[in-house]
Amino acid sequence: MGGPPRVSPADLADASGVGVPLLGEDGSVRDPLVAVDLGGEPDGATVERAVRHARAADRLLIGVLPPGADARPPHRELTEALDLTFTGPGLDAGPPSVATADPERALRDLWEAVTRNPQAALVLRGVLRTTPLLPVEAALDVESYAYSTLLGGPEFARWLAARGPRPLPPEVRDPVLVERTGDAGLHITLNRPERRNAYGRQVRDALVDALQIALLDPGAGRVLLDGAGPSFCAGGDLDEFGTAPDLVTAHQVRTRGGAGRLVHRLRGRIEARVHGACVGAGIEIPAFAGTLRAHPDATFRLPEVSMGLIPGAGGTVSVPRRIGRWRTLYLSVTGSAIGASTAREWHLIDG
Repeated sequence: MGGPPRVSPADLADASGVGVPLLGEDGSVRDPLVAVDLGGEPDGATVERAVRHARAADRLLIGVLPPGADARPPHRELTEALDLTFTGPGLDAGPPSVATADPERALRDLWEAVTRNPQAALVLRGVLRTTPLLPVEAALDVESYAYSTLLGGPEFARWLAARGPRPLPPEVRDPVLVERTGDAGLHITLNRPERRNAYGRQVRDALVDALQIALLDPGAGRVLLDGAGPSFCAGGDLDEFGTAPDLVTAHQVRTRGGAGRLVHRLRGRIEARVHGACVGAGIEIPAFAGTLRAHPDATFRLPEVSMGLIPGAGGTVSVPRRIGRWRTLYLSVTGSAIGASTAREWHLIDG
């Protein structure tokens, strides 16, 4: 595999390399990712046209600043119009960028991930460009519509077949603990440590019930959300994936029966404290909280694109509002894990 097509800002300004049809005659995706070399100093008129074409493009556009450059990428407006820009170490250009020791290696890794699941990656791109413009609850609907679309697609079917049949998790008595605290607060604890507090049906429904208590009780002035055991939450319970009776019901459960919307409504008085593995829903939901704190051992990962999906517990809404759509796309497509230090630098966590 050779790598993605590459264009310059001048090429992008002329729609060269990005204006050809995305789909082949059989509906397959052609060249889902194009790299944009950001060396040099294009003039203002070129940048203006490049920005216009970048915003209208159907493909992922990934900027690359050559190693050894001694300045930030030219024209911030262009990097903001792209889907992500890789820079060298010490050349952080803010949320549109990810600094890495080897931008070319990072580009190749991203391209390979996109090539494995192009439909999920492109759907994610569209959602991330749409949801920042919407109120949170409408954005959650958009995410869920896209997620339901991908549930019916070939990439998720391939992942599901590779996973094979699984028995459903056993029922437990108290998947979530709720305790009154002395300072007129409510303490909510995810309580399936034997499954690393996976966000399966039992945990989801019990968490929603607990959050409803907090919403309905004005006496619960402060809400604390945490998790028992070695991890806050290892994400959706993989044994339950693909078990919804139909895609419409799955959409209603994700939105009207999910926890993210309620945490958002409680954001002014809820604090989430996370630790250990925070995967998928394990960061998507707490990212809605007004305050999100992490133990130094915490790691954060969004693996859904590798399954042919996108974040579906609110992550295309909550996470970009903290770190921007660009770094959210990077985490989601590559499935890379970041630690608490990087999460703090990116403002994913508050402390």
